[in-house]
Amino acid sequence: MTLVQTQPRPANADSAHRPAVEVMDAAGPQVCDDMSVEVALAVMAAARTVRLVVCDQDGQCTGLVTRTELAAVRDSSDYTDRVRLRDILGDHGSFASPVTTMAEAEHAMRTRRLGVLPVVDEQGSALGIVALSR
Repeated sequence: MTLVQTQPRPANADSAHRPAVEVMDAAGPQVCDDMSVEVALAVMAAARTVRLVVCDQDGQCTGLVTRTELAAVRDSSDYTDRVRLRDILGDHGSFASPVTTMAEAEHAMRTRRLGVLPVVDEQGSALGIVALSR
């Protein structure tokens, strides 16, 4: 993995212009996209988290799922135990790079109606997540 180096910024720097890598939260649990919905919900419960970063078998981030989304899929009439996370990712293929500004990330999240956005490195590995400011 490539380490991302950042330049120190003044304490009063406008947060909208700060790069995502400076304000991101930890990515949290990462799971493979071939995991079933039921197992993913169990992982979330055990980890006491409301979202999971989803990666393919090469470790590249493919998206992010939330407990609410997974519960809705599980409770739908189309649900079977064969549904995998890769089957439900939908428009969760949006990512920020470490140098994306928070203004750019917030614009992307609002446009796509996402509450959080994974931050990925050049190889597609999840570094963390950024969330919409309230």
